[in-house]
Formats: sequence, structure tokens, C-alpha cells
Amino acid sequence: MATTGILRSRRSAAQLHATASVEREIRSYDQAGGRKYLRDFYDAYRSYQAVLDPIQVREAISEAEIALIADYHALPSSQRYLASLLRDAAVRWRSVVVGVETIFSRDQHIIDEWWRGEIDEAELRQRIRFDLDWGYDWDPFYDLLSAAREHAVGLYGLDCMPREDLRKIGARDRHAAGKIAEIRRRHPEALVMVLFGESHLAPLHLPLQVRGQLPEDRTLIVLQNVDNLYWRAAGEKLDHVGAVRVADDVLCVFNATPLEKYEHYRLYLSRCVRDDSGAPDLAPTVFNLIDGLVRFLGIKLYSAHNTTQPQMLVDLMPEVHSRNSDTLLRRLLSRKGFPVALRRSLLRRVRERGSTYLAPLNAFYIRKFEMISATEDATRFLHHACRGVPDRVNGKAPTPRGPEDAFFTATIENALACFGSRILYPARPAFRDADLRQLYELTRGDLEEQSSLPYSDVLEVLDFLAWHRQSSRAHRLRPASPDWTRALAFNGRKWEYLTEQLGCLLGNDLYDAYIEGRIGPAALRRLFLAHLEEPGAASHVYAHLQTRLK
Repeated sequence: MATTGILRSRRSAAQLHATASVEREIRSYDQAGGRKYLRDFYDAYRSYQAVLDPIQVREAISEAEIALIADYHALPSSQRYLASLLRDAAVRWRSVVVGVETIFSRDQHIIDEWWRGEIDEAELRQRIRFDLDWGYDWDPFYDLLSAAREHAVGLYGLDCMPREDLRKIGARDRHAAGKIAEIRRRHPEALVMVLFGESHLAPLHLPLQVRGQLPEDRTLIVLQNVDNLYWRAAGEKLDHVGAVRVADDVLCVFNATPLEKYEHYRLYLSRCVRDDSGAPDLAPTVFNLIDGLVRFLGIKLYSAHNTTQPQMLVDLMPEVHSRNSDTLLRRLLSRKGFPVALRRSLLRRVRERGSTYLAPLNAFYIRKFEMISATEDATRFLHHACRGVPDRVNGKAPTPRGPEDAFFTATIENALACFGSRILYPARPAFRDADLRQLYELTRGDLEEQSSLPYSDVLEVLDFLAWHRQSSRAHRLRPASPDWTRALAFNGRKWEYLTEQLGCLLGNDLYDAYIEGRIGPAALRRLFLAHLEEPGAASHVYAHLQTRLK
């Protein structure tokens, strides 16, 4: 097994490149990172004692009197993490009270009116001046508020003015600690869960003030996605570390990667600079993800010869459409002559995933930024670009291939998309044979919803996948067998689902081989450059990969 340092390097290589790029851009907008108050937080948490499982995390939180939970305001998963805790019965074995930095304590009467159902969501958002005084995403924060109203016995605003003056930030800590003490006295039997900006949770900031006010209460600090801890945990043997214990009274959970965190912050800063409430400009995010993969694979953007490098990759960078509705996408697909079935498939893909890469147009369409989808689509683009964007035929829909070529091309494209997504976003859940078997355990309704297929069709696909994986392991892979003949005859969504699942299994095999050191960037680069559009090439590449990854 590889050493901790080697594992950390392999897991982090592509993401480190992309993260460094977005951090440089952030510093050009936000130069407050060097202030002592912020440095206190970064310097306080650099190592951890042990890896924790989800049960240990829930137990630690539920046994505290006060849980101070770090919030990275621009990252939706920060707010949704507390919402998930509120919905977790294992945490709510006793009553829970919620306090939030987002709302000024002067506006408590507004929160109380909403809590009692006297005002609706729109009025709440307007009266607490959320967009004017806070400005981050409303949806994840409202999800938290809704979870609190459903499962907590109280909800309180904790902050005070001024927010923009770091010279007064200590006074805000003292004010918040005083409000937390009031809440504790009002609800002496409850667990008080507080969501506050991460920099406030350095040991000598808000935690010190809270312990000064409530010295007898067990106070737990719950950090989220701290960079130093994340990069260190990348060296663990586990696929993904969900949490670590930093100290007896400090733990850190990981529900996002540093790259994901800073991309969300860049989008927030972009909106602030443009003073625009419309669709964000996601082109810099897409280009940064592509650049991270390019650097990882050792690809040259300016190579003039298409041998071991794509020719003038820099000139093939895609167009990026960021829209809040699908009107533009419908118009694009109709104007370019996409068949009706393909149009429906792409629109479904956008609804389910938030984005899609349109290879015939060499364009991204993004309605909602989701890290898994964005990293997959960035990889799809790079794979097509390395082959000279072969599906781009005068802006028209791609030329149909034979059934076998089309099947194996789609499978390999899905495999590389899954692989590239895990390289850029290691937190993406793996999909291996054990996960395939677990699909059989899902209810009929869940399986149909997950696959967008009738139950009998899903079972036929799963049966084929199980047979194929077993025969491959037993060295009995015969593409001409009746099972393959039937699989190649699948069409529509059933064909899509099979190539997606088969590709994802192969992509995870490829990722595991990379992590274990059995395949390196040079071999991966050659795989991206393989011209799958040539007759028989895709099935040959697939068979070669299967043999190499056994």
C-alpha cells in the first residue's frame, strides 16, 4: 500500500492546481485574509488526533450543551449540514435550540412572527434585509430555518452591527456570547446549536467568550472543511474521511472540498463586483476545472502537433452558457437540428444534474453549479478536445455510429467523466461492485426514480452489469455472447443508463488503479487522446482497459 504522503499527493494533485488558481483570483478581490483575526483561525487548527465515523460525530454533538458550528457563508453545504443535524433523530434525543449569525438579534421579533406562521418566506427575507445585509445564497439558509421550525424548540438571531469592520469583531463575539448565555438560561435542558462564521471559532475568539459566560457547560466546536485538516486527511487509506477529532472539545467534518468551497466564494464575489442578482458567470469556474485536469495530465495548451498532445487545445476552449431557465437550451438544440429524443435526454440531464456539456456545440449549459456535475462535464470536454472535438460537425448533431461503436464510446466517455470527477472532487462517492449489488436492495419506487426507467428495465440492466463484472473477473469476457448482443440492442434511456453505470464502474476501477500506483498520468493522457471515433477503436480500448485493470 502507498505511504501516507504518496496517497495525499495522488488524491490532491489536480485539486491543488485548481484550488491555487481560484485562491489567487479571490485574493485580488478580497485582501482581508492577512488580518490577524482571520490568521488566528487558520493557525489554530493544523493537525488532528483521529478519524471519526458519523456515529461518533453525532454522539459528540448530542452530548454537548452548546455546539458551536463553523459556517463558511458562501458554501451551501455549511448551512445544510446544520439542517441535516436538526433532521437527525439521533441528535434530537433531547430538545434543540438554534442560534444563527445571519440574523441580527434586533430582528428577533421578525423571526418570531415567521415562526408562528404570521408572515411568509418572502416577507421574512425582505424584512431581515437578507440580500442587503448578508448577500449569500438564500435557499440553503432557508432550508436551515425550515428545519429549525420543524424540529427545534427555538430559533434566535445572534449578531449585531457593524459586520464590515474587523476592528469591532471582538465586540460582536462578546455580544453573541451574551445572547447564547441568555438562550441557555431560557432553555436549560436543551442542546444549543449555534451556526457562526468559521473565523469566529478560533479558540480565543467566540469559544473563549462563551466559556467565560457559561463555564460549567460542555461546549463543543464543530469545524467544517478546514483546509489544513482536509489536505492532511487526504493521506488516510479511506476513500473519503468524513470527520476528524482535532482535540477533546473540537472536531471537524468534511462535506465539501477546498476547491468546491473557494469556487462558491468566487461566485459570491463575482456577484458582489457585478452587483448583479441574475445568473452568475460560471465560465471562470469551468475553465479552472479544465485547467486543473490539464495540469494533472501534463497536457500542453499550446502544442501545435496532435501526437502525444492535443493540437492547440487553447483554441478549443468551450462556450459557457449560465442561465436560470432552459429557454436558451431548448432554442439551441432546436436550431442545431438535435433529434427530439436527444433534446429530451439533454433537458432531463440538466434538470437532474444542473448542467451538461454539449459536445456537438462544444458548449456548457449550466443552470445550477453542482461540483459532481461540473467536474464530470469539464472532463467530458477535455476528452473531446484531446480528440479534436470529433462530434462537432458544422454545429450539427453528431453523425450516428454503429451500435457497438456507439455503445463502447459512450461507456468510455462516462468512465473518464467519472474518473476525472473523482480526481478533481475526491469526496465524490465511489461506485464499485458492492454499490452495484446494493441497488438490488432499493425499493421499486426508489430504483425507478433513481434510474428514470420502469422497474423491469432497471433489473435487466443490473442483471447484465452483474453478469459482465463477474465474467470479467473470471477472465471469461466474450463481447459476442448473447448477453452483449441483447445489451447492444438497448435503446433510449435504458441504453443511457447502462452506459452510465458501466462507465462509472470502469471509471472507479481506473481511479483505484491510479491511487494504487498501477497507472500514471502518462498512460491516462494517452487514454484521453485515443481516437474513439475510428471504427472498432472504442471496443478495443474498452477491452484493453478491462485487461489492464483486472
